[in-house]
Amino acid sequence: MNLGISREKPQIMHIDLNSAFATAEQQARPSLRGKPIGVTNRISEYCCVIAASYEAKLLGVRTGMRLDEARKIIPNFIILETDPPKYHHVYKTLAKIMGSYSPNVRMKSIDEGVIDFHHTASLYKQSLESIGYEIKKRVASEIGKWMTINIGIGPNMFLAKTASNLHKPDGLDIIDYRNLKATYGTMKLTDITGIASHYEARLNAANIFTPLDFLEASSETLKRLVFHGTIGEDWYLRLRGYEIDNITTKMSSVGRQFVLDIRSSDDKLILPRFHYLCESVGKKLRFNSLNARGLLVWATFHSGDNWHNRKMFTTTFYTDKDIHQKALYLFNQRPKGLIITSMGITCYALEASSRNQISLFDEINKQEKLTQAVDNLNDRYGNFIIGSMDSMQSKKTIKQKIPFGSTKYFELLLQSDKH
Repeated sequence: MNLGISREKPQIMHIDLNSAFATAEQQARPSLRGKPIGVTNRISEYCCVIAASYEAKLLGVRTGMRLDEARKIIPNFIILETDPPKYHHVYKTLAKIMGSYSPNVRMKSIDEGVIDFHHTASLYKQSLESIGYEIKKRVASEIGKWMTINIGIGPNMFLAKTASNLHKPDGLDIIDYRNLKATYGTMKLTDITGIASHYEARLNAANIFTPLDFLEASSETLKRLVFHGTIGEDWYLRLRGYEIDNITTKMSSVGRQFVLDIRSSDDKLILPRFHYLCESVGKKLRFNSLNARGLLVWATFHSGDNWHNRKMFTTTFYTDKDIHQKALYLFNQRPKGLIITSMGITCYALEASSRNQISLFDEINKQEKLTQAVDNLNDRYGNFIIGSMDSMQSKKTIKQKIPFGSTKYFELLLQSDKH
């Protein structure tokens, strides 16, 4: 493969809300504006910062930092629990604004999305750059003046994303064949989305030390020496502005994890929380019309040790009852007496559901009807209004997490906001 830089006109726009969740809190509470704040799913001595305001980032607070570490840097650091309805409003409004410019919109996460103008740019007399500034004004008007966005425009999703990262916060940049090399010349390898220290080391081993070296490397070098597969060809194309990322990947697993609010080895505290995780995973499976054959359960202990157990079953499962029974059987094989700090469950070996087909066995039909009836009531009146008595004890303890990496479950997890 020997291709030059794509000369296609940039028609992909990447939009990214700046520090979205912390900024949403500052928008809603003017007294927090200009102050270093962060949000976490549940405030405790063990919690970590899952989003930080720009004021906090400038002083050294980073996503994933423990609260006690953040307060060593900023003694007056303000931490808030996540408020999903607030972010739901921001997400829906941003998606609505983006959708008004093209039917081809992909929300890549709760706080970022892509507009493809390939079939709609001709409808506008203004340039995409002008449209970008118009969207900035609409976000300020329709979401809030404290909410700012980064916009990147490029010939493919990768370069549009790269452009959106160039001048945070509140930037707007365009990358095309005219400035692509100049842009790469201002970056480090780890500035490239998808290249962390592990891949940086692989690239360095192939005498690739800068993004420009990366661009000049042959497809064969990237395929054989760096990435050891066809992903190397993908990078060769991606770096040059050719689109290879507009693919919907198949879901391979569904899971949920929880960092315990109380460090304990007592089953009376642990198992109700574990039961709630099982029901959360069941809801996700059914939301995606999937069944599972495989189950993985795991735990980490205060001692620093890790444990996991998995099993592939001969028949598929999807109901809360089946998932809990199978998962509990595996989970009860863990070393007893050890203090658990976190635990999780993952369903894998997924396949499309056939639940619309009537079974020959009446007991299975009854189980399916009961599961559907409970789901319908929870959809109507809020998630987990109905559930097992055991898991309901943990409903308030295991706070609803914000799925930062995907929008797939956002509507599902926020159905309880309706009431």
